[in-house]
Amino acid sequence: MASLPSFDEEKVQHALEAASRHNETVGLKASDGAPNILAGGEYAALAECISVTVSNNKICLNLPLGLGSVCIPIPLSVPDGTAAQACLSICTTWGIPTGVKVTISVGGVTIVTKSFGKC
Repeated sequence: MASLPSFDEEKVQHALEAASRHNETVGLKASDGAPNILAGGEYAALAECISVTVSNNKICLNLPLGLGSVCIPIPLSVPDGTAAQACLSICTTWGIPTGVKVTISVGGVTIVTKSFGKC
């Protein structure tokens, strides 16, 4: 079996670093010492977009952070062989990775968004 498309680990690390900087910027505590609600919400940073091709009505990818390989079903109206783009965002809460979100687009139009873990 051919190797599946993967996202660049360095770009994944850059997205994780952005999440960490977000928490440093807003602060985990408010000025009165209470938890800062601005820091606690979900933060998703784009890691990378890669070129993929629809095959057997799905897009198969290797995900980072130990999540493994996945195949995402694509609407039947998108024929096999269609060039697409898969974009990966890293999701965090309080700066801790909680999942990833994959967005599949064809011709600049989002056709599928799938989260793995908590996003």
